Amino acid sequence: MFGAGRAPVVPGTFGTLAAVPPAYLLARLLPPWGFALATVVLAILAIGTSGVAAREMGLKDPRPVVIDEAAGLFVTLLYLPVAPATFAIGFVLFRLMDILKPFPARQAEGLPGGWGIVVDDLIAGAYANCALRILGALSLRWAGA
Repeated sequence: MFGAGRAPVVPGTFGTLAAVPPAYLLARLLPPWGFALATVVLAILAIGTSGVAAREMGLKDPRPVVIDEAAGLFVTLLYLPVAPATFAIGFVLFRLMDILKPFPARQAEGLPGGWGIVVDDLIAGAYANCALRILGALSLRWAGA
């Protein structure tokens, strides 16, 4: 993710931040199903590359590997409005879910190789996506009140 994983502090946050511009660009250029396909391709790429990196580095989940955060952010933004507020709130919610690791995200870390590195972020992204939808529905309800 453009070297974001080499940040001396919070590389996951920097990795997620580095994923925002390409996610925004793809979400603007592609139809929703195209962005979903890009998300699937990114997730598969993340599972493969993070597994190789973990083996090469001799670590279970190396801090410099942040492509998993990018995949999680893409899941966060699936089928939602392409707007700066969506991306900003999505970024915050994804980081929160990635840190909290609600069930079964923490358990997914036990999966082998790249699967354990990436699947927890995909689950965190799904939680963040649901939270964004709830916030969006609430804001529409409040606006109409």
